[in-house]
Parts: sequence; C-alpha cells; structure tokens
Amino acid sequence: MIYLDNAATTKKKPASVLASLLWQSAFHSTNAGRGTHTQSLCAAKTVINAQDEIAELFCIKKPQNIIFNQNATYALKLAILGSLEKTDHVIITQMEHNSVLRPVHRLGNYSIIGADREGYVKINEIEGLIRPDTKMIIASHASNVCGTVQNISAISKIAKRHGLLFLVDAAQSAGAIPIDNSALGADFIACAGHKGLMGPLGTGLLYVNSPRQLKPVITGGTGSESKLRTQPRTMPDMLHPGTLNTPAIAALCQGVKFIKKHGVEEIGEYESSLANELYIRLMNMEKVKVYGSRPITGTVAFNIEGKHSEETAAALAEFALRAGFHCAPTAHEALGTQETGAVRASFGFFNKKSEAIKLADAVFRLSCK
Repeated sequence: MIYLDNAATTKKKPASVLASLLWQSAFHSTNAGRGTHTQSLCAAKTVINAQDEIAELFCIKKPQNIIFNQNATYALKLAILGSLEKTDHVIITQMEHNSVLRPVHRLGNYSIIGADREGYVKINEIEGLIRPDTKMIIASHASNVCGTVQNISAISKIAKRHGLLFLVDAAQSAGAIPIDNSALGADFIACAGHKGLMGPLGTGLLYVNSPRQLKPVITGGTGSESKLRTQPRTMPDMLHPGTLNTPAIAALCQGVKFIKKHGVEEIGEYESSLANELYIRLMNMEKVKVYGSRPITGTVAFNIEGKHSEETAAALAEFALRAGFHCAPTAHEALGTQETGAVRASFGFFNKKSEAIKLADAVFRLSCK
C-alpha cells in the first residue's frame, strides 16, 4: 500500500525518532520533575531540550511556555476552555476542525467567519463580527480537508488591533510552513507532534504567550509546590499535571531536529511539489473535481463525478487515502462537499513523485468506468 494520509499522521518517521523512542523507553522511562535523583533530572532535561528545539523552530522567546500533551485536540482544549467563559464571545473560521468547533459550540457563544469555494477565509468580514464581549479569534493555519493556507498574519493584526486573544491551530502547517511567532505574535499555538513534526503518536504541544490569561483545565501533581491545594501558576508546571511521556517527547525532539536539519521551507516545497503533481493531473480530468487552492501544503482533496468519496477511496484501496468529512463539517459546507465528503491525498517528506503519478493514473482509470 502507498501511504498518502500524512495529514492524519506521518507513518514513516526519521530513523532518529524511532531510535530515540526505543532507547528512552528502555533506559529513561522515569518521571520528570519528581525527584532530585539522576534519572528524574535526566527526564526533566529531556523535556527542556524539546522545549528549546521547538522554541527555536517557531521563534518563541520563552521555551518554558511550551507544554506537551497527547495531541493537538488536547492542546486546543487547554487554550479554549482555559481562556474562555460561557459569557465570552469567540470568532472561529468556517475551515475549523471539530477540535475547535466542538469546544466552542459547548461554550455556546461564537460566530463563524465564512470561507469561499477555495477554502480561503473572508478576512474582510472579521471586524464586522467583533462585539464588546468578543475575547478570542481562532484560525487554522492550513485546512486539514483541502490544504488551503490562511493569512494568519492578517488575522493576528486584526486581533491585536481590537485587544483580542489569537489562537492558531498549526496541526497541518507545523514543520512544513515557517511559523515565526516573533513576527506573528499569536497568543497560543497548538499543534500535533505526530504530523508534520514527525514525532510519535500521542504527542502534541501548546505554546502560551501569557500564562496569566489562562486557567488550568486539568489539575494534579506537578512535583513542585506540593503543599499548595491549587495548581502552581509557574510554567510549564501549570499545564503539566501528572506523568509526562518523556520517551515520546524525546522522540518528538528528534523529529524537530530532523526538520531543522533539512529546513522547513525545503520540506514544505517538496511536499507541495508532490501535491501539485497530482493536482495538475486531476485538474485535467473531465470527471474529476478538485477542491481548495493550488497546493501549498502536501494535501489535495478531490471527488469523481457520480461517486461518493468513500466509494472512490474504497476503489483506490492500494492507496491509503482519507475519505468522508475529515472532522470538519463546516469546511465541507464552504467547499460544497457537504453531501459527498471528499477524498484526501496528503503527501509527506518520505513520499515520491512516482506515487503521485501512480495515484493520478488510478483516478483517471476509475473516472473512465
């Protein structure tokens, strides 16, 4: 099977990631910050090293304000539920994943910025949605459905102009599109470790610019200030209750080092070149509809005329593709695929041009039946 579901997770990992995960699991599966013995201090250093590497990747000045958890979903929940009350109004985009839509809907006080048929957010409509009780704007950097990349710099400027918090969902862009937060100025950046950062499953992270603006959603032991009955307010302890998965964090650190060695721009351009190889070929097929903008990321979404997306994916079983609604129902409404869903092919750094061509040929043969 040819694996083309990198938007869900990168299946193939750098050798250094796998080696680190095995080595750390075998020799350093100890609790960070739970003692002064050598093993605990070594685990704490593992976490600090990962924070430093990620801070450099995203141009973040305070590495201690980067925390680790299971995935981007948890990271987003910490930022959303830790910052907002039910009385606070929040603005999200139509291209958001359910990881944003569901917690915001749970709070119940939100507006959605529309997107056009290519998946671009209508940025000029944002200010018209801002109200006296608006507290936050949330935007996905890149769509998990069709790969369309938003102008988060422009959205950030609007948020700053109105004194609003800005949360970026970088699950689909981290590691493939440069993120310079010294220029962007996002209050929160959430992303998965197992996608573009090439770390293992069960890793995610959240950057918090000002911990004072956040209350901990989950409380528990931190190994620090143990006499307090409330959660410590120092970072990262405030958002690190319980035992951390230090072997996975160490492996994620190696994934980030791999990305920095090869260059974010170079990795992104390579993945985009594969997606464009497929995109151009599909665009020339009479019975194939392609969604979103011309690829900047490695993601291409398409359908074959007269077929449901899941039917198409099943017929293309030699490829690992994602069909359906991709946990992003409002994005499909924007793209016009709310009835059929879409087939998603998402390329990673370890895919090849020949695989994009092979998929295009298979889609053509299927579309002719």
